[in-house]
Amino acid sequence: IDFKGVNMVINYDLPTSAVEYIHRIGRTGRAGHRGKAVTFFTEDDKPLLRSIANVIQRAGCPVPDYIKHLPKLQSKEKKKLIKKPLTRESICTTPQCFLKKGKRKMKTTKENIKETKKVKEDKASSKVQAVSKS
Repeated sequence: IDFKGVNMVINYDLPTSAVEYIHRIGRTGRAGHRGKAVTFFTEDDKPLLRSIANVIQRAGCPVPDYIKHLPKLQSKEKKKLIKKPLTRESICTTPQCFLKKGKRKMKTTKENIKETKKVKEDKASSKVQAVSKS
């Protein structure tokens, strides 16, 4: 799929291979256009960084020295990581202020529902009482 006008890609998780990385960031550089790619990584991702850094360097982009000097990943470890990627906690990209507003709305909605049920129950019980009196 070719999405026109994509000028930035953000990887919230590090791709497991250089090929996957190229595929992801390739969305920005279609038909000679320039783009940017930002990739977040953790300490656990360090074994995967070197192969991706090599691709970045071959493309003529600067790569920090500490990444270039990371130990090379053994082929067994690489295959293992490709088959079973790292498990991560979920990442929330929604700002906290929006999440809090949503929770407040949800609470008020739940409270309204409870009140409505109470009113209906009260009406029903008052009708039962009225019928039993007559």
